[in-house]
Amino acid sequence: MEELILVAVGAFLAAALTVPAGFGLSTMLTPMVLLLMGPHEAVAVVAIVHGAHNAGKFAALKEHFDFHAFRKYGVWLVVGAILGALLQNKVPQAPLLAIIGIFLIVLPLLTMSEKWTGYRIPEANDRVGGFGSGFMGGLSGHQGALRAMFLTRRLPDKMAYAATASVLALCVDLSRIPVYLFFRFDEISSHLNLTLVLVASALIGVNVGKRWLKSLKSEWIHNGVMIGIVASGIFYIAEAIG
Repeated sequence: MEELILVAVGAFLAAALTVPAGFGLSTMLTPMVLLLMGPHEAVAVVAIVHGAHNAGKFAALKEHFDFHAFRKYGVWLVVGAILGALLQNKVPQAPLLAIIGIFLIVLPLLTMSEKWTGYRIPEANDRVGGFGSGFMGGLSGHQGALRAMFLTRRLPDKMAYAATASVLALCVDLSRIPVYLFFRFDEISSHLNLTLVLVASALIGVNVGKRWLKSLKSEWIHNGVMIGIVASGIFYIAEAIG
């Protein structure tokens, strides 16, 4: 019971914090859910919570949704998510997490040094960001940091970024969850009560996070996202090594 309460509170806090950031729920919630079940079931349960959270974010922020950015990312996200979900039980995650972790540390450094180097990440790489984000989401549940790395560059407005990020993440969730359910329905359904508790916690967190999003300055959110991306990269490398 104590572990359930801890995870539920953790889901609420993570859900609230990740509304402004646009990512991070899976990264924060998965280690807590792993206290209660195996890794494959944990990825699937967190995916369901993640999907409910993103649906709630979209409902709260839908008037700020940017269809142009969605069109650039959406198709590649879905393709990557389905492929990653299909390979979840077959491909070792450690080397992939290490590669993505290095990528997430290097790119923000390039971004911060743009005004000195004049280098800009080409817009054509949106497809790479979309596919990579979807693939990592389907494979391990870690999708948001890679997506944020590209999306924040196209959507400097904090409300448009948060709304569009929620829809893109929801596309990944709706693509991978059916695959998880097809292969592991019995294991996942055995955690139905826990899943419902976490979904409720995440949806309550959305309402709190929306208030924080409105009150925070765009510059603070952008800097926080950059720090979160680097931290995620370090976390992925540590997870790969561990």
